[in-house]
Amino acid sequence: MSVVKVGSVEVGAGPLTLIGGPCLAESQTLCEEVAGKVQELCRELGLNYIFKASFDKANRTSAASTRGAGMDAGLEILSKIAKQFSVPTTTDIHLPDQAAVVARSADLLQIPAFLSRQSDLLEAAAKTGKPVNVKKGQFMAPHDAKNIVDKMKLFGANGLILTERGVMFGYNALIVDMPGLEVMRSYGAPVCFDATHSAQRPGGAGTASGGVRESIPAMVRAACAVGIDALFLEIHPDPANAASDKETQWPLSKARELLEQAVAFHRVSAR
Repeated sequence: MSVVKVGSVEVGAGPLTLIGGPCLAESQTLCEEVAGKVQELCRELGLNYIFKASFDKANRTSAASTRGAGMDAGLEILSKIAKQFSVPTTTDIHLPDQAAVVARSADLLQIPAFLSRQSDLLEAAAKTGKPVNVKKGQFMAPHDAKNIVDKMKLFGANGLILTERGVMFGYNALIVDMPGLEVMRSYGAPVCFDATHSAQRPGGAGTASGGVRESIPAMVRAACAVGIDALFLEIHPDPANAASDKETQWPLSKARELLEQAVAFHRVSAR
């Protein structure tokens, strides 16, 4: 298993890494609240921490959905979070032209699941020299992740993380192939489990994605017991009033309870 260096954090070496933060970088105040609290919890529980927030949510169900603050404002928020809390940061990119710009602010570039086969985007991300987290598409089998690994090796990526975020199961539903996590890890890249997006019901709310937040703890326990290197959680102090993913962001007030379960089950898998 290769170890991926993300700022000061080593993903795939020892402790479980949490990639967490609000879905959107809605404001500096919101991001500071989440980053501060989650970082404190990670220190107490022995987790590595990478802060995540998106400057743009381009993969929206409806054209009327909130997109975000935009690249300039979003990256400024990320930069301030990194400086204030001395924590590595990550955000998604959607276009090849964004890669080099975002890499100047973020420590880890994230490729959205819908774009995981976009070779030009993957190559642009790899060429920045920053490590890349590719979310496996909802339309891909676990063994298809080897093609992602092979592509990123060809493009000379300086570290790759593979993220599982559920597979389409009929209409407006996702399931998670837990044994598939082991298949993905067999290709030599650290594997992350995105629990909050795996709880989505894509397009299930008509003009937005719905979700089943209550399913998140069970999936976290299962994934950590199987064996993962990182856990991805979107966390918000008031999910009901969040600008996006209202149904699946995890409440900040319940973060300790969920992370304690993650740590306990991860220890089981490490024996």
